[in-house]
Amino acid sequence: MPEHGRMGIRYYAYAFDADLTEQALADPQSMISDDPLADAWGMPHGATIAVTNFEQSVPKTEMLYLDKAWSNLQWLTAPQAAQEAPRPAFRMFEGHVDWHELGWDPWVRAIAPADVPAIAHDVANLRDELRCEAVGVHDPERDGSYVLDFLERAVRFTAQIARDGRGLAYLIG
Repeated sequence: MPEHGRMGIRYYAYAFDADLTEQALADPQSMISDDPLADAWGMPHGATIAVTNFEQSVPKTEMLYLDKAWSNLQWLTAPQAAQEAPRPAFRMFEGHVDWHELGWDPWVRAIAPADVPAIAHDVANLRDELRCEAVGVHDPERDGSYVLDFLERAVRFTAQIARDGRGLAYLIG
């Protein structure tokens, strides 16, 4: 990903019910809000100028907002060598936007409810591993507490949707 364009790239995930799995896998975008940044920042959809308190307007059990910490979480869960398998949690952070002359197209994926428990377990393990050592992130502009805060949000979100038998669709863009 070009460094100059990384600035506006954020991560949003929305939970979906098991009966919507087929639709979500066929069209993950249909599970994503039309204005996820507005949902994350508590603004009216489509607003170009608005006052907000930056409180997420969608319940945290329905939406996970990782701001720009997704890239650190992607790096922490990705395979470290070509022959190495990724951690299960990588599935929820994997992906890059497609760049073109007018900007980018987002990466969108759905994860079936059956796959969420393994991801939730691994996200919790990653949090526990990082708490036991100094957080070494690949982005010098982000300190470890920033990444751990968003990782904790991911732990809570995935644990809840795993308990509820739900899937998730996410957008990086």
